[in-house]
Amino acid sequence: MIYFDHNATTQVDERVLEAMLPYLGKFFGNPSSLYRHGRAVRTAVETAREQVAALVGVQSSQVVFTSGGTESNNIAFATANQLFEPGHLLIGATEHPSVREPAARLQANGWDVETIPVDGQGRIDTDVFAQLIRPQTRFVSVMFVNNETGVLQGNLRELADLSKQRGLLVHTDAVQAAGKVSCKFNDLGADLMSLSAHKIYGPKGVGALVFDKTVDVQPLQLGGGQEQGIRAGTENTAGIIGFGKAAELASAEQQSRQQHVQTLRDRLEQKLSTIRGVEIIAKDAARLSNTTLISCRGIDGEMLLMQLDQQGIAVSSGSACSSNNREPSPVLLAMGIPRDQTLGAIRISLGQQNTIPEVDRFLECLNLLIPSDP
Repeated sequence: MIYFDHNATTQVDERVLEAMLPYLGKFFGNPSSLYRHGRAVRTAVETAREQVAALVGVQSSQVVFTSGGTESNNIAFATANQLFEPGHLLIGATEHPSVREPAARLQANGWDVETIPVDGQGRIDTDVFAQLIRPQTRFVSVMFVNNETGVLQGNLRELADLSKQRGLLVHTDAVQAAGKVSCKFNDLGADLMSLSAHKIYGPKGVGALVFDKTVDVQPLQLGGGQEQGIRAGTENTAGIIGFGKAAELASAEQQSRQQHVQTLRDRLEQKLSTIRGVEIIAKDAARLSNTTLISCRGIDGEMLLMQLDQQGIAVSSGSACSSNNREPSPVLLAMGIPRDQTLGAIRISLGQQNTIPEVDRFLECLNLLIPSDP
């Protein structure tokens, strides 16, 4: 299989798996236990916390392990809901469902939720954002990198600084960014940041919420007080250790990984530009070096995805978290892309295992599947 869906998930790196295996067998103790077997596991968990903290440039005490980016996003919204009376809340128009849905829940509980519009490349304008802030605004959530288009919100620090001047709590979903681009917490200016292991060759089911120490982060679930009382429940030890190792490798190899996928994407997009009826979405925006979202005019994207699957090629129709939904992508609609064009969109997201022959094979198949005069 040719796997071109790394924004959905990545294969666990063999070095990550090797680090995890002892904690699925020999070292099975509960990290909250005080005897030696438990203390050994606790030490490994804290080492992983340091590794994740180093990836985003914070102290280890600012990292809370969760079950993934979705839970981290939900904790951020729960924190806003607990710290403030219902007020005005701003979210980007191209956010992931794990931001849109918690925002909708807060709206049902009396919050006034407003989406921040984006331009045709999926970017938020700083001046437009500033005009949306009201005296009643309490919370802002803007993703750093979009999971469908790969577009970077390059002015995130400006948006955060404007928000801080008004006393707002700022959250960013950085799930697609960490390990792929520079993603230092203090540089971005946010109060809360969400991460996930399985986007950087780590295991599924583990993520983190990074927080500024001035924020009184509120838990979603209560129990034994694990993770500084923010995320109760016995820790997913093996997953956390895998996340730590994946973060360590991402820190060390970020530049070489980026160069590799950039070479592949340059070849991909050069050839795509010659195929009639194919448009690269957000082509002129700064994007992740591994991500290309295309629209194929007159083609059903889901049908094209299945035809490619029959050829042994795995791509996505957008966000894997909403791929069962036949409605047009809210991300693309927010960018002003016509509805019929959104239904012909597929996402190619490259990874470390991919090669130039795989890119060429994909292009060969795509040429055969798209009518010469769509």
